[in-house]
Amino acid sequence: MKTNGGRRRIRALGGSRLPRLWRRMAQKKYLQSKLTQFLREDKIQLWKPPYTDENKEVGLALKDLAKKYSNKLECCENEVEKIMEEIRCKAIERGTGNEHYKTTGIATIEVFLPARLKKDRKNLLETHLHITGRELRSKIAETFGFQENYIKIVINKKQLQLGETLTEQGVAHNVKAMVLELRQSEEDARRHFQVEEGKQNEARLEERRIQRTRRGLEILAERAEMVVDPEATPYLDIANQTGRSIRIPPSERKALMLAMGYHEKGRAFLKRKEYGIALPCLLDADKYFCECCRELLDTVDNYAVLQLDIVWCYFRLGQLECLDDAEKKLKLAQECFKKCYGENHQRLVHIKGNCGKEKVLFLRLYLLQGIRNYHSGNGEEAYEYLNKACQLFKELYIDPSKVHNLMQLGFSAQEARLGLRACDGNVDHAAVHITNRREELDQIKKEEREKKRRRLENINHLKGMGYSTRAAKQALHQAGGNLEEAQKILLRNPQMWWLNDSAPESNSRQHSPSRENIDQLVYMGFDAVAAKAALRVFRGNVQLAAQTLVHNGGRLPPDLQLSAEDSSSTPSTSPSDSAGTSSASTDEDMETEAVNEILEDIPEHEEDYLDSTLEDEEIIIAEYLSYVENIKAAKKN
Repeated sequence: MKTNGGRRRIRALGGSRLPRLWRRMAQKKYLQSKLTQFLREDKIQLWKPPYTDENKEVGLALKDLAKKYSNKLECCENEVEKIMEEIRCKAIERGTGNEHYKTTGIATIEVFLPARLKKDRKNLLETHLHITGRELRSKIAETFGFQENYIKIVINKKQLQLGETLTEQGVAHNVKAMVLELRQSEEDARRHFQVEEGKQNEARLEERRIQRTRRGLEILAERAEMVVDPEATPYLDIANQTGRSIRIPPSERKALMLAMGYHEKGRAFLKRKEYGIALPCLLDADKYFCECCRELLDTVDNYAVLQLDIVWCYFRLGQLECLDDAEKKLKLAQECFKKCYGENHQRLVHIKGNCGKEKVLFLRLYLLQGIRNYHSGNGEEAYEYLNKACQLFKELYIDPSKVHNLMQLGFSAQEARLGLRACDGNVDHAAVHITNRREELDQIKKEEREKKRRRLENINHLKGMGYSTRAAKQALHQAGGNLEEAQKILLRNPQMWWLNDSAPESNSRQHSPSRENIDQLVYMGFDAVAAKAALRVFRGNVQLAAQTLVHNGGRLPPDLQLSAEDSSSTPSTSPSDSAGTSSASTDEDMETEAVNEILEDIPEHEEDYLDSTLEDEEIIIAEYLSYVENIKAAKKN
């Protein structure tokens, strides 16, 4: 996807070792998954005797079982026993909650809190399911000490809709809910009045920011088909992998544009490491992508990249529990890449000549697959995927001196990285590749400017015939840009003349035709009554009145006859017209602000999504490989 009028394209991620707390969480998650596997394989139910007594207290048999499994896992018996006790207690809680739900209708929701809170991140909340999303948000805020407008809730991998009931949104008993904060900082933990007040103001600003994002994207998407001067008016357009504009069926176009726009906005937040704000944008993008047909999603890699970004966001937020959904999303991403790029990337190589830049996506895919398998207790599979990610990292690593050499030639750091990966690290080849790509894009821009120039000429031609700009644009759109066909469409649909550019109040079909114009039509051979009615409908435009009468055998079509009668009474001017103009001006300023905020986050380079320093990935690959290797070493010992 791309924007025009300030030409930027939106296409159809550095630090130290991971924190010690994160490492403990990751290792604990691995042990939980392995123990759950063992219990399932051995068909052991910890909530029943002999592991739980009649008072729901832990039985002596649990210690023996912990010893057995610790030997099997070759790790600390006390740690295994502690985790098994957590599993047992959770199973009892779930059973009690199920009985309570059956008898009272009060559901239990597992609430996962942000990582920064100094409390248990997994909490249970009881609620009826007939309440609205807004009421649930309020309840969570009150229970766990948040400002209500400061949080967003994600349930069933979707953002909670405030105006709908939980039942309408498919929320059920025992569902998981993730709490996202709009901002995260150490100062948020302080309970001083000044900080709390500042936090509330910041939350309101962020909420308005998200609303402006939504409005800005909608405006840009709506402009796509109707813009007159592309050099002056920014709008969203969809481009293929070579950078050329492509036509999308109208039924799919707006949803696809909104999906890709939200994705780019989410990616901008990801780059700034604002994961709590990025996730709602990414989930909105996922929602709009789901409105597009399957065939369309299979032809673009955007949907696959989005799945990676959502899983990456869950991971960076420390929401390991949400990685349960990662298998489905990563599998979907892998399938989409295969369909879009072809088996062994043949289609991609045929289109672009290489696949070096896209390998960055597969590195992220393999890394996330390794993390997911590790947290699911699949050590061997985790090692396999992490090792593939490690090998790709070595292949994609770029010598900083090569980037510097290309920058000395006048290329940007981003162009240098992308060019070097496309050319297997060869500096000379990369310089030629970047230069050729620049020339290709310049040629595409020239062709598209020419296309837009012809379109503007056609619009002006139709305006010269008396039609409004809006009517001309719509007719040309329906005619696929063919001027002659657009004229026929306007003649067949004279009511399109009323698609005026000004406000509805000034478009009322009212006109008292002059005697001279009536006589002119009568002189052409038309009936005086029909001539007067046509001139009234077309507000004195003799040419359009004559064309319509000729096209309809000397009389107005029935629907226009009724309109002519209705327009005979002239409405008085509203005293609030001037106020309305002022209000419209304010709205226009707000829309301009919303659009500009979107444009700021749209990368200028069409392959920005493929550009990464891989600093984060390098750290995480090494960290998780160390986890897996520690497990393998323990087994050998």
